[in-house]
Amino acid sequence: MSRTIFMIHGMFGGSWCWDPYRAFFEARGYTCLTPVLRHHGVAPGDPPHPALGTTSLLDYAADLEQEIRLLPEPPILMGHSMGGLIAQLLAGRELGSAAVLLAPAAPAGILAVRPSVLKSVQGDFLRWGFWKRPVKVTFASTCYSSLHLVPEEEQRAIYRRFVHESGRACFEIGLWPLDPRRASRVDETRVRIPVLVLCGTEDRITPASVARRIVLKYRRTAAYMEFPNHAHWIIGEPGWEGVASHIDLWLKQTGALPGRLPAHFPFTTARN
Repeated sequence: MSRTIFMIHGMFGGSWCWDPYRAFFEARGYTCLTPVLRHHGVAPGDPPHPALGTTSLLDYAADLEQEIRLLPEPPILMGHSMGGLIAQLLAGRELGSAAVLLAPAAPAGILAVRPSVLKSVQGDFLRWGFWKRPVKVTFASTCYSSLHLVPEEEQRAIYRRFVHESGRACFEIGLWPLDPRRASRVDETRVRIPVLVLCGTEDRITPASVARRIVLKYRRTAAYMEFPNHAHWIIGEPGWEGVASHIDLWLKQTGALPGRLPAHFPFTTARN
């Protein structure tokens, strides 16, 4: 298996989201690439790029596909949140050697609406026409939906680094039945690589019940790990090292068993 990990950040983020994971996996001999999604490379607090609001998930995927095709071999695709959905899109284009999906957004066909998800959607998302504009969540919404297991001082530090997100991409994820292009659709029959789905039992924006549906979509090749005492910011919450260690072990096991796929569904593990 490839020793290159292609790390895809989620909504409002940037390559900085992967700083802990990048250091962890580079220390174990991996090469980690952390691209920044289109129009996300702005300073926090600066006005968003005028074209961001109508940027599609398909635009993000097309940009990353170009980067991946320049690599000497297909990388391990690793994505968090929306980045986890983009990783699924890329896996459906047969562009990876494995896919690691951390608290991934669900593709078209999976209804992800839950009470906690609705409560998480506040701010710009409640304004008519958000699908044509750059959007940004409030600090309160972010703390409720994603950062509630992060210490308060770190919550503010993380939120200060957030940038605007594409309203269109949010629409394509959250309201996929209304999207005529089905931009978030993934053909699971083309996903032939090992897939690992990870989630926290306390996740409010990608609840475990949704993560399990994603596993079932890729049941032919998927493994599943569910972590008590973790939530959506599983890439940086206290105890993230335990999650990363399980990923490292899974990658080693998968790479050591060519032609065989580990089956861990359902598999629950405690935070280290």
